[in-house]
This record gives sequence, C-alpha cells and structure tokens, in this order.
Amino acid sequence: MDTSWWPAVVAAVAVAVVVLLPRRATAVAVAPPPHGPAPPPRVRPGELWRLADGRTCLVLAVRAHRERARVAWIAGKYDDRRAGVIPVPPGMAGRHGRGGFLEADRPEEVSLWEFRTPVGTLDPVLWDEAKGLGGGAE
Repeated sequence: MDTSWWPAVVAAVAVAVVVLLPRRATAVAVAPPPHGPAPPPRVRPGELWRLADGRTCLVLAVRAHRERARVAWIAGKYDDRRAGVIPVPPGMAGRHGRGGFLEADRPEEVSLWEFRTPVGTLDPVLWDEAKGLGGGAE
C-alpha cells in the first residue's frame, strides 16, 4: 500500500485549520477595566494606606491623570545596608502597636485602584524627611 500521499493530506488539513481559525488580532475586544465605573479612591500625599495585597505604604505623590501614585513601602524589619530607611513609631502604620520602617529610598508606582483601606497620616516631621528621600515633592 502506497502512503506517499499522507503528508500532502496532513499539510492540506493544517493549512485549512490555520485559514479557517479566526484571527486573534482582529477578534480581540477591548476589555472593560477590572474596576467598576466608580472613581478611584481619594489618595493624598502623606497618607498611609493598605493595598489590595495587604502591604502598607506611604503615598509620596499622586498622578491623578494617570491614575497612579508613587509610594514608599512600610517594612517590618530594619535593613542597615540601606540609607533611606526611616523608623516609624509603633502604632502609626497600623501595625497593631508594632513599629515599622519606611523604605523611602526605593519608591514605586502603584495604580490608584490598588488602594483599599486608609491607615492614617504620617507625622509631619517624618513626612518632611520621607518626601525628600522618595522624590515625592513633584
């Protein structure tokens, strides 16, 4: 039995499948944003917030037109190898009476939609120190 025609049949079926499948680039619909129609939370520089993933941060600057905020993270452990770590008094960062450490030397941008719970406002003396380190005064 001659089977030399099998590769031609497989190639024809493969071409038909590729041609008949809808093109992914043309069929992609614009997905609605993962948040609702409500506006994002009102976040202001100097405020402490808990994000959706449970981390606590200090808001250094807000870019409302891009729906992003520049933040510095609140850590539980002190790292003496880093210059921009500022001790936060116990209870200020919503850590149930424990102190924390503000990592103002490595600010990051976060979507405003990630902010869940306001924790409080940073002490004005600490805020003056943190906004200079994190580049929050924009």
